[in-house]
Amino acid sequence: MYSYISGKPGNLFIEVLEDAEVVIITKENQQILFEKIPKLERFFRILSENSLVTHQERLMDNLSLSAEERFDKFCKKYPTLIQKVPQKQITSYIGVTPEFFSKMKSRMLRK
Repeated sequence: MYSYISGKPGNLFIEVLEDAEVVIITKENQQILFEKIPKLERFFRILSENSLVTHQERLMDNLSLSAEERFDKFCKKYPTLIQKVPQKQITSYIGVTPEFFSKMKSRMLRK
């Protein structure tokens, strides 16, 4: 979103886990679509609002929850991803090193 709105190169990327179809639209073409189909503007606004809420929630979780709590929340929120996503990506998402994650996971399994 930063790159799209600012017009500057971004430093984030999205990696897909399965085959996906990607649709690319320029900002100019998006504005034309909004003028021609006003309901699309509402649709994109709702997507943006949901994205902002998710981003803020993740930020607050990283600041206020322990690593175990973040992992537990991740498991509850994305139960099907645990088997699909490499552990390295899960550790990156919850903000811990793979070594810490292994120790934490062992402790959690003993409980």
